[in-house]
Amino acid sequence: MIRLAAKATCYNPIKVEPVSAKSKYLQILLFFFKIVHRSTPLIYSTLNQLRCASTTTTSKVSSKSFSSPAPASGQSLRNLPKTHEQLNTPSNAAEYITTTLDKVYNWVFTSSTWPVTFGLACCAIEMMHMAAARYDQDRVGIVFRATPRQSDVMIVAGTLTNKMAPALRRVYDQMPEPRWVISMGSCANGGGYYHYSYAVVRGCDRVVPVDVYVPGCPPTPEALMYGILQLHKKIKRNRLTTMWYRKY
Repeated sequence: MIRLAAKATCYNPIKVEPVSAKSKYLQILLFFFKIVHRSTPLIYSTLNQLRCASTTTTSKVSSKSFSSPAPASGQSLRNLPKTHEQLNTPSNAAEYITTTLDKVYNWVFTSSTWPVTFGLACCAIEMMHMAAARYDQDRVGIVFRATPRQSDVMIVAGTLTNKMAPALRRVYDQMPEPRWVISMGSCANGGGYYHYSYAVVRGCDRVVPVDVYVPGCPPTPEALMYGILQLHKKIKRNRLTTMWYRKY
């Protein structure tokens, strides 16, 4: 009876869902959207060149078009349109399409934020801790890359010395657009404990533009994760396609 039960359990098929295949297809799809988004500036520049070449005559614009009429004495100022509402609300079908494209692009970058591995000091240990199983950064689309040409974010974790500053700038220049920088720790923010040292840069924002500052000595993995989520909020506010359409 024991042998028969063992044979019965051996022949029972186990259904395993292809979770890895789904995640692989999703990563390929996100990478495709990244390539399309990074090629849009080239498309925009080409369209602008064609538009400038096709324009042969210039029209004189009167000064009245630049000035908006003043409200009447009985008209309330509350009825006037606000600037931020005009920018965020699409007024026609073309603007609706551009805002939808912006939402798709922003969703792609917030769902697949790939930082470049740039640990300089003890803050890098906490950055590695965020990548471990306790915090599991992969669940929000954060995957560390060993090359800047496949990265979107640079996390400057640790003390930046004067000799390391040119290498930091070189790695930043090799990152494709759009790119963001997170300054992690007091040393990267403003020099920290080594603020008055002759060999330390007093803040990495003197070398590269910084989008998010994470304070602490060293910051906890929760603080770094919160900083990345704040960066995601900033990315969601990008209106690249919409602003290009309204400009031209």
